Amino acid sequence: MTLPDELDELKAAMDAATPRPDPDRRAETLRLASEYYDRLQESPDAARPTPATARNGLLTGVRAMLATLSTRGGLAATTALVACGLLILTPQGQELLRPALPGSVTDVTEVDGEGPTGAVAEIVAAPEEEEAVAATVAQDAPEAELEPRLQRRAGPATAEEAPPMVEMAPMADAADTFMAEPSALPPPMPSLAAPGDDLALAPPAGTEAFPDVEPSSLKIAAEEPVSTFSIDVDTASWAVVRSSLTRGQLPPRDAVRIEEMVNYFPYDYPAPAAGEAPFRATLGVMDSPWAEGRQLVHIGLQGALPPVEARPPLNLVFLVDTSGSMDAPDKLGLLKQSFRLMLSELRPQDEIAIVAYAGSAGEVLAPTPAGERATILAALERLAAGGSTNGAGGLEQAYATAEAMTEDGEVSRILLATDGDFNVGLSDPSALEDFIADKRDSGTYLSVLGFGRGNLDDATMQALAQNGNGTAAYIDTLHEAQKVLVDQLTGALFPIADDVKVQVEFNPAAVAEYRLIGYETRALRREDFNNDAVDAGELGAGHQVTALYEITPTGSGARLTDPLRYGEAEAAAGPADELAFLRLRYKAPGEETSELVEQSIRADAAAIDEARFAAAVAGFGELLRGSDYLGDWRYGDAIALASEHRGSDPYGYRAEAVRLMRLAETLAR
Repeated sequence: MTLPDELDELKAAMDAATPRPDPDRRAETLRLASEYYDRLQESPDAARPTPATARNGLLTGVRAMLATLSTRGGLAATTALVACGLLILTPQGQELLRPALPGSVTDVTEVDGEGPTGAVAEIVAAPEEEEAVAATVAQDAPEAELEPRLQRRAGPATAEEAPPMVEMAPMADAADTFMAEPSALPPPMPSLAAPGDDLALAPPAGTEAFPDVEPSSLKIAAEEPVSTFSIDVDTASWAVVRSSLTRGQLPPRDAVRIEEMVNYFPYDYPAPAAGEAPFRATLGVMDSPWAEGRQLVHIGLQGALPPVEARPPLNLVFLVDTSGSMDAPDKLGLLKQSFRLMLSELRPQDEIAIVAYAGSAGEVLAPTPAGERATILAALERLAAGGSTNGAGGLEQAYATAEAMTEDGEVSRILLATDGDFNVGLSDPSALEDFIADKRDSGTYLSVLGFGRGNLDDATMQALAQNGNGTAAYIDTLHEAQKVLVDQLTGALFPIADDVKVQVEFNPAAVAEYRLIGYETRALRREDFNNDAVDAGELGAGHQVTALYEITPTGSGARLTDPLRYGEAEAAAGPADELAFLRLRYKAPGEETSELVEQSIRADAAAIDEARFAAAVAGFGELLRGSDYLGDWRYGDAIALASEHRGSDPYGYRAEAVRLMRLAETLAR
């Protein structure tokens, strides 16, 4: 048999094996696609798809389409679409980035009564293919109905009007999926890739909310010698800064809270001895790295770390935001993976409950012993995003659940996981503050975990955590989840000191000017220090607090303000070798009356080497905020200082800081 004969025989066999398209089914499928496309046009999400909706839409849309086709019809239809270049398939493990070109068609694969709804899959048709598409649809669509559809489908007239690029997710095992029976199609799998990688996109400007505060101002020691603030052990700002930088964008100015950046890193502070206060202060003075003639006063607090076996039983309520805004791999998907890590740190006597909220709130998992891991994980996996965000309803349900779980000698905590997008019920931060303040007296503390970017409401999350006697963290990767929910879990859930306040009185004889670096959202009035009714920050087991003051010694030529013509206010001069006096107030957990700790800050108290790394991070934050106090100091100087004093770095946090400084330096050019 000759080669042409063999080819003819092979062609005949392939023709016989190839399923014939079902014209009726094809027409019905195209009609449904067109109908649901029209229906979706009033949705702003469809008009401006995000990477998450495009990613989820492609996968769920194809699955829904196949669910309406027979095996032979589905194979024929999809084969035809691929052959015509209308349907784009990407192999597993690859990303597809393609702009929506003029003439593109967005096909909506919503299915009435079954399967995924509201999913969007992009089918791209080149201009020369438009007539072929129109002809196919016209077989079953009246001319009067077809014309407005095509007008709506028409793309922008020019390339400049084309919408931005849309990130499309890979399809897993595309060939096997299309050959399978619809009933055998696998459900969508959660993303296991760590969000925040190099492919992540920066959020659009103006879509996120951060506390709007002015930086701490310079004070004249002779006129205003006392500085008072509440401690802050939150770390959310550092993770938000990292998230922005790894997405190729400098962070928003108000997202940079310097005290949270400095307190992100562990420092080698000595712990308190038995019988002392629950924390110990480490004090020191060093030259300012960015201003000759000025100095930095370093204050470090180290909390005691009781042994794990001494911890009381824990009642933990997971309060999970399952609203539509959480429907993304770096939000609800990462949240589930993060909580999996946390379970290994809990003991059999601890109990867990799960409350979810969207348009309404409800208990997903009744109080369950932490040892019943399979039951807890199954409840987590049932969580799905959709609806509006009734945050107030979720908080009410969570507090009621925690109250029912609590017995004498136990600790109850609520761990809220959200993107902060509260849009039903109490959505104003001030109203939420009042609500949480009324609840914290019950002894149930509220901590907040932020997830995802794009509509992050950091201002609301800060208000909740600060008024709920808890901490705030932002989780952008599983590595951060490990740090927050495993390495630092004890400090987040078991406080050793409540309402911790710091007050520093500067000696006008030794200090002309000073300014507190950061802590703008934690500032207190002078009279608040002795008022036990005024709330302040909590210090958890093993937690640390770091604060930095920049000072100008008297007689220094680096003074930023001119002396008054008629002399500054008279002030009693203290010892010349004493720069300032430190006062600390705190309450033992559950107590109403505070205790006082006092210690002088001497001019010759040398700062530990750890303090210089803290100074490098503080300077990095000042650069990101565009501070006026740094003179000619730049990112390169921050990199050099951090690299020189990186010290012990077992988990690589400080090496990451240097990398982010280098990235910020490049982005700022």
